Amino acid sequence: MQPIVLVHDWLTGLRGGEKCLEVLCRRFPQARLFTLFHIPGSTSPPIERMRITTSFLQQFPGVGRYYRWLLPLMPWAVGSLSIPRRTRLVVSLSHAAAKSIRTPVSAPHVCYCFTPMRYAWVQPEQYLPLSGPWPRRLFGYLGRGVLAWMRAWDRRTASRVSHFVAISQTVADRIAAFYGRRSVVIYPPVDTEFYTPGPSAQLSQDACREDYYLCVSALVPYKRIDLAIEACRRLGRRLVVVGEGPERRRLEEMAGPGVQLVGWAPPETLRQYYRQARALLFPALEDFGITPVEAQACGCPVIAYGQGGATETVLPAGPGRPGTGLLFRTQTVDALSRAMLLLEAHPEWFDLALARRQAERFASARFEQELVGYLEDVLAGRAPSDRTDHP
Repeated sequence: MQPIVLVHDWLTGLRGGEKCLEVLCRRFPQARLFTLFHIPGSTSPPIERMRITTSFLQQFPGVGRYYRWLLPLMPWAVGSLSIPRRTRLVVSLSHAAAKSIRTPVSAPHVCYCFTPMRYAWVQPEQYLPLSGPWPRRLFGYLGRGVLAWMRAWDRRTASRVSHFVAISQTVADRIAAFYGRRSVVIYPPVDTEFYTPGPSAQLSQDACREDYYLCVSALVPYKRIDLAIEACRRLGRRLVVVGEGPERRRLEEMAGPGVQLVGWAPPETLRQYYRQARALLFPALEDFGITPVEAQACGCPVIAYGQGGATETVLPAGPGRPGTGLLFRTQTVDALSRAMLLLEAHPEWFDLALARRQAERFASARFEQELVGYLEDVLAGRAPSDRTDHP
C-alpha cells in the first residue's frame, strides 16, 4: 500500500483525533505526514517519528497558542501543501481543513471525518455569540460572515474526497446534510486493554467509589463544562475537571470550593479518576466522544447529553432496564442536575459488566482492522466512490 500519504489538521496534543492518527502511523511508519503546523513533542512517539511536512503557518511564532484565530488562513495553508504525484493513496483525518487538500487525480482520497468543519457548521454561536457588549456583538457578526464563506469553501472542496468515512452515525448524517455525500461509519479506537476496572472491582455496582463527579475534556466553549460546574455547585457535589484549554480561566472564576481543575493528567492518573468517580459528566454535543467509552471500560457510569455521539455509546438505564448511564435531553443545568440525582437515587440501575462489554465494542484492534480493511478495499476498487467531480 505504499506510497501512502497521511494528512492531519494540526499536531498540538494527543487527543482523540491524534489517537486515530497514531494507529495509522504505527501501521504505515514509512508514510509521509502532512499537517498545517506541528508543535514538536506534543503528540506520541509513533507520530513524532514520522516524516512531517507543515504549511507556512508553522512559521508563525507561538502558533499553538492562537491557531483557532487563524481559521480564515487555513484554506490557503492547506493549499500550500503539495502531495507527491507518485502517491497511491491519501488518507486525511479531518475536522477542519485537512480534507480539502489537493491530491493527484489518480490517487483515491479517503477522509476519516471527525466532523464537517465544526467552527463553521456546528454550533457557531458557541464561538461567536451575538450578545453582550457591542464590541463582542460586532466581532460576532463579522466572524459569522467569515464562517459563511468558510462553509461555502468547505462544501465545495468536499469533492476532493473520493471516499468519506465517518466516526459515528451522527457525523455520517452531517456529511450527508452538508456535503451531499455518502459515508461509511467506523468508530474511533479506545484502549480497552489499558482502561479497565480496578483490580478489586467486582462485576457489580462498585460500592467503593468516591463521592466526586468527573469531567475529562478540552476546555473549549462547545464542551459545556460550565453546565457541569454549575450543576455541582447547585447540588453541593464535588467535581474534578481534567483538561486544559482557553476556557480555563473563565471556568476557574465560576468554580466553587468543591470544584477542582487539575489540568491534563497522565493516562495512569486519568484511569484512576475513572475507576473512583461516582460518574463521568459529559454535557457536550459531541461528534463521538472517546471519554464516555473510556469511563465505561473502567466501570464508571456516564451522565451524558442525549444528542450526538453519546447516544451511540451510552446505554441508558431505567426501572427494570440496567444500563451504563443516563442521558439528559436538554442542555441545561436543571436537566443535568436531575440526572445526577436520579443516578444517586438508583445506583442499582448501573451494570458494570454491561459497561465493560459496551466499551469493548470500540476496542483499538477493531478500529485498525476495519479502517485498514476499508483502505484495502478502496485500492482494490471494491469500495466505489460517489464523487462526481474533482476540482
